[in-house]
Amino acid sequence: MTHDTILANGLFFIADPHLADTPPGQRLDGYLDQIMSKLEICLDRAEELGMVPVILGDLFHWPRDNSNKMLVELIRIFGSRTGESKVWVLVGNHDKYQSRFTQDVSLAVLEAAGVVNLMKEDGPQFILETKNGSALVCATPDGMSLPKKYDRQPGDPETVVWLTHHNIQFPEFIDRAYSIKELPGIDWLVNGHIHRPQQTITKGQTTWTNPGNITRLTFTRRSMVREPAAAIWTPGCEELEKWVVPFETFDKVFPDQELPPEEQETEGESKFIQGLERLAWQRTHEGTGLKQFLTDNLTKDTPEGELIWGLYEEVIEGE
Repeated sequence: MTHDTILANGLFFIADPHLADTPPGQRLDGYLDQIMSKLEICLDRAEELGMVPVILGDLFHWPRDNSNKMLVELIRIFGSRTGESKVWVLVGNHDKYQSRFTQDVSLAVLEAAGVVNLMKEDGPQFILETKNGSALVCATPDGMSLPKKYDRQPGDPETVVWLTHHNIQFPEFIDRAYSIKELPGIDWLVNGHIHRPQQTITKGQTTWTNPGNITRLTFTRRSMVREPAAAIWTPGCEELEKWVVPFETFDKVFPDQELPPEEQETEGESKFIQGLERLAWQRTHEGTGLKQFLTDNLTKDTPEGELIWGLYEEVIEGE
């Protein structure tokens, strides 16, 4: 299969913007304008650096019912970037309705408008050609299993970069579904989805990295001290280069009230509860939505995970 070749200096990663008309969680008014501004600043910076802009999933916080105003503004922002500067977007879990990417979600509108390159299928996406080497850029959208390996084809570049939006067992999230190990044929795995930046880990040939997102969503001490940042990948690098996105101070975007106790700040727990809340308004068929959620978020290797999976199987088998 022939893939598009893009001439650029590297990849500019923008993780999980979570655009929403109504501020999510405890974010204050002005949220949409703030995140839209950050997104546009990131795209401008990518263009200045001559890099391919890549959104690592969850462009939207809610998959549908986003305002026409938001969509028109996104079409303007994305539509002004064409050719080598056209934006690539990976499908994340928040971009789908009832765990499926369908034509009635907001991201499908942007695809139909022709203003983004949408990564909604698993596998190679494009070839990046730079002065310092080339790379085959591949992706796995949310809901599809991570690759176990990649069998290189004749003519493939020497480096393979794989983009994902998954629950991966980085040191702070050891209860997640996917373990970190060598993936033969894959040199870099760059993950969205986990908002907190994680330590880069190399296992054999494969370097796993999670740059963290550009939007602070949780009212916690970690959010208070964290600098939202994009990330840069270039051939031959050993770490992603962090680029701090201009942002408002914590007190301008979160309420003036006491922070929750630290023991309640575990992001894994909050994401799990948020996922269960989403399932409450999703209609599922024979538990398929719940099964997908548990598969993506919960391993059977912990006592808690084994108990929850056991309860799930008991309920489903009893229907």
